[in-house]
Amino acid sequence: MTRLSWFNTVSLTLGFAFLYIPMVILIIFSFNESKLVTVWAGFSVKWYGELLQNEAFLNAAWVTLKVAVMSSTIATVLGTMAAYVLVRGGRFLGRTLFSGMIYAPLVMPEVITGLSLLLLFIGIGLDRGVMTIVLAHTTFSMCYVSVVVSSRLVTFDRSLEEAALDLGCSAAEAFRLVTLPIIAPAVISGWLLAFTLSLDDLVIASFTSGPAATTLPIKIFSAVRLGVSPEINALSTIMIAIVTVGVVTASLVTKRQLVRQRRDEQNAERS
Repeated sequence: MTRLSWFNTVSLTLGFAFLYIPMVILIIFSFNESKLVTVWAGFSVKWYGELLQNEAFLNAAWVTLKVAVMSSTIATVLGTMAAYVLVRGGRFLGRTLFSGMIYAPLVMPEVITGLSLLLLFIGIGLDRGVMTIVLAHTTFSMCYVSVVVSSRLVTFDRSLEEAALDLGCSAAEAFRLVTLPIIAPAVISGWLLAFTLSLDDLVIASFTSGPAATTLPIKIFSAVRLGVSPEINALSTIMIAIVTVGVVTASLVTKRQLVRQRRDEQNAERS
């Protein structure tokens, strides 16, 4: 086993400290008794109670969750279909253009994406609201799902599908009973990634949202411009907890699926 050098150890320590110490400080000060977020006045959870009574933040949180669930679900379906076409479709007319359109949002600046979608919605006369945010988030997040699912499909053993077809399954049944369960960890990871991206987006949502649909990042950004309040610290802590639970759950599900897959492959080889 190769031991870490002092340089690598120091670099890793400084890197993780730079990333996570601000989050730890934010979490600690979310339990601060004082209204001043930089002055510790004792432990208290009153700001979480104040947050639960703040209708503006609660409404924004509901809009954000609704948009994230809808957009990530649609993006997962479309991204999985796009990945399947790219990996299994072979060469077809317009493949290069199709591939470029799928991966373009990965490198496209969010300002350009948001502005172009805004002009599109104005051009077709679509009022801005929850639906326009869902469409915008689906547009840029489906490419991330496509990348994750494509990486799994590339390493997929197609002999399993061929065996299912030889046993009488149709192509649709082979995909539903064999392919989809095996690539399910990648699909779930893609959904969680799209959900997190939608939950975090500010720039694109600011272009495509309307007066009746304000997402939580927009609300937080507007509130921070007037000064950071303890309620924002409490809200940020809750968001960190939700993301942490999601990441841990995805890791556990993926690990369980891999263990089950290896066990099934070993049983198949023995039989």
